[in-house]
Amino acid sequence: MNDAEEDCPSQMSIRTTHKTVKFSHPVSIEGVGRVLPAGSYEVVTDEELIEGLSFPVYRRVSTMILAPTQSSVPSVEMLTIDPHDLAAAMKRDTLTVEGVSVPAKLN
Repeated sequence: MNDAEEDCPSQMSIRTTHKTVKFSHPVSIEGVGRVLPAGSYEVVTDEELIEGLSFPVYRRVSTMILAPTQSSVPSVEMLTIDPHDLAAAMKRDTLTVEGVSVPAKLN
C-alpha cells in the first residue's frame, strides 16, 4: 500500500436512481410544508453499498423530490422526503382518481 492510499479514507459506493411520479390532483406530502400542484415530479433516491457482504446490498440514505418553488421566477427545488410519505400521497391520489376521497394525514 502506498502513502496516497493510506491518507485516503475508504470511499463509500453510492448509487442514485431517478424515477418520475405523476399526481392527477394537487398533493400534500408530509414534510414538504405546502401543497404541490398536480403534475409529474422527479424523485431521486441515493443508496449506499453495505460493504463486507458476499453479495451487493444497498441501504437507502435519502429520497428527494424536485418540486417547483413558490417564487415568481420559475425554478425547482430539491426537497427531502420520506419514501413512506411519498407512497401514501401516491395512494391518496390514486384513490381520489377512482372517486374515493382520502384526507391527508394532519399533525
